Amino acid sequence: MRALLVVNPAATTTSARTRDVLIHALASEMKLEAVTTEYRGHARDLGRQAAESEDIELVVALGGDGTVNEVVNGLLHHGPDPGRLPRLAVVPGGSTNVFARALGLPNDAVEATGAILDALREGRERTVGLGLAAGTPGTEDEAVPSRWFTFNAGLGFDAGVVGRVEQQRERGRRSTHALYLRQVLRQFLDEPHRRHGTITLERPGEEPVEDLVLSIICNAAPWTFLGNRPVYASPKASFDTGLDVLGLSRLSTAAVARYATQLLTSSPERGPQGKHVVSLHDLSGFTLHSKVPLPLQMDGDHLGLRTSVTFTGVRRALRVIV
Repeated sequence: MRALLVVNPAATTTSARTRDVLIHALASEMKLEAVTTEYRGHARDLGRQAAESEDIELVVALGGDGTVNEVVNGLLHHGPDPGRLPRLAVVPGGSTNVFARALGLPNDAVEATGAILDALREGRERTVGLGLAAGTPGTEDEAVPSRWFTFNAGLGFDAGVVGRVEQQRERGRRSTHALYLRQVLRQFLDEPHRRHGTITLERPGEEPVEDLVLSIICNAAPWTFLGNRPVYASPKASFDTGLDVLGLSRLSTAAVARYATQLLTSSPERGPQGKHVVSLHDLSGFTLHSKVPLPLQMDGDHLGLRTSVTFTGVRRALRVIV
């Protein structure tokens, strides 16, 4: 079997020595080509080249969720075709690794590599659904290129937090959970629309949901992790269904305290609930409009400001080694 290994050298939880050990372990079981990414978007380009090749059967992404997202967008550049496209395997190397952990893989890179090799020997794989976001036709965002996401996206508050974290990382700060929590507080204090939301959710055949301050789109559960603690914004979200949405219509101090506590104590059986909570499950498609430009994030990557984004849940989009 011929495989491509895409290595992010800036992965925060793997050293050069560990990466060398993992490469040797994988190369012992397959004909492996290892390529180190050199620029933003390089992993996407490598994924596209693998999808267009005739003999690559497997692409292994060694890095965090951002690296995985790029590889996935490269693999699906021409659209989903699970029977033809190379399979994907993920070796977690980032600070959170939501996608890999949602698949049930160990959060340790060495253990995950062992699990992947076992799965390949035993023929274990699954075909997962993914999310697709695009600029809404007829709006100023119409020309924005579509983009796939593996586990979540967000328009508004949580995307603003992601943007703040990226700014701190560009200044040399390490991506830690404490850093995220500090940026959540700062985003809340600076949020101008926390009492009167600007987001409207529209879906075919249903009344619009208006005045949302926060909108989190989940393709899997958990939504994220705080250390080893899973956080469930949409407990029913699954790689086997459409997209789930958690929306909040108010972010007052009392509401934030209540819903933050609910998120921290959430479980596969229970997520946030209350009169300001909107929880929707298994949506095949919907559009988020905002009266003002708001930040957009996908898989933890800040993508700038948007006023209208159309989301589609695409079932059985990609084969993944588990």
